[in-house]
Amino acid sequence: MSALTFTLKTAPQQSINCSALTPDNLIGKTAAEIGNIKLVSGKHPLLASDIFDISGSDTQQLNFRNATAKLDYIGANMTSGSIAIDGDAGAHLGFGMKNGEIHCKGNTAAFAASGMRGGLLSIDGNTGDFLGAGSEGSRKGMLGGTVIVKGNAGDRAGDQMRRGLILIEGNAGDYCGSRMIAGTIGVLGDLGAYTAFNMHRGTLLLKKQPQLHVTIQDCGAHTLPFLNLLFKSFSKYNTRFSTLNSLRVQRFVGDTAYSGNGEILILST
Repeated sequence: MSALTFTLKTAPQQSINCSALTPDNLIGKTAAEIGNIKLVSGKHPLLASDIFDISGSDTQQLNFRNATAKLDYIGANMTSGSIAIDGDAGAHLGFGMKNGEIHCKGNTAAFAASGMRGGLLSIDGNTGDFLGAGSEGSRKGMLGGTVIVKGNAGDRAGDQMRRGLILIEGNAGDYCGSRMIAGTIGVLGDLGAYTAFNMHRGTLLLKKQPQLHVTIQDCGAHTLPFLNLLFKSFSKYNTRFSTLNSLRVQRFVGDTAYSGNGEILILST
């Protein structure tokens, strides 16, 4: 069977909620039934067949072609299968994702991996603000799973993150790891202001030392053998993090203004 493919007919003017188009929701459905699924766009529901040319039959392998940043909630709450996105993705990519794989070959808008609980989300381009953070009105960010970003991330990456792994090969914006409860965030590039602001626990693994605020305390240089295990866990992913091997770090803790026990590890070059 060939992958079930949704080819966007024309670039939409309004955002489209694509949360209904997941392997979980489409299993056992015929092409006609899939085409009749209603998708919300503004005030008016549209049929999937009005928006996409639909081909293929394997509902466990979905492919979005000609995708744009107007396609929101792709892969929301999915628990199985895989989704490939040829192009960009809109907001809330992988929202509440529990298992499976999503691969976006372009850029994504804000709130990618928001509320994610498991699975693998790979983004070849850049991603917007609030990567792995809590959605609007929520106090829980990412709860598990793995996110790999080949490009840059916006502000508030990992805000209120509670579990899981985020690996950013490019730069991260302001407030990276803000209000972080647990989990690990790695960044190979530069970081903006207020890194680890109000951080409770968790780990930031960095290649470059950002400008840290005064309530982040320097604990000196250390050799940490446990990093060998962490680096080995990266080897199963297609990421530059799998080449890390330095066990020598400059260790910081904080945010002490919040009685935080988080740690920032700056890898020696």
